[in-house]
Amino acid sequence: MHSMLGFMLSIWSMPWYWRVWVGLLMLVNGVMPFLFLETIEAKVVLILFMLAAMTQMIIFHSKGFVRLLGIGHFYWFPMLGWLFLRLSDEQTPETLLNWVIGLIILNTVSLLIDVVDVARYWRGERLPTISPGD
Repeated sequence: MHSMLGFMLSIWSMPWYWRVWVGLLMLVNGVMPFLFLETIEAKVVLILFMLAAMTQMIIFHSKGFVRLLGIGHFYWFPMLGWLFLRLSDEQTPETLLNWVIGLIILNTVSLLIDVVDVARYWRGERLPTISPGD
């Protein structure tokens, strides 16, 4: 529980635009799936969102708020490919389709940021970028 609180405090310490970005990712990946919970798409997104969060908590607990946290989103690579293939299903309701398209766009941008961050970590930028309460 202490790690989760520290993680959330670190997010709250980020500049406003990053807090908005993280909030948007949480909304699209962790809240909106409940609107479509009867679909396989929503179940997969929600499960992978929780898996990403658990992975990030493990990294945060051992290393702090470092650029390596982006690895938690790497589960999204296969998910995004699978969701993209599902866009061609003519039976998909428009609201579900719109959510999936938004999810694909946001998570793709997030993964681009994450790949850069993880690469920077592996190149030596290993100090925490934020400390709780900064």
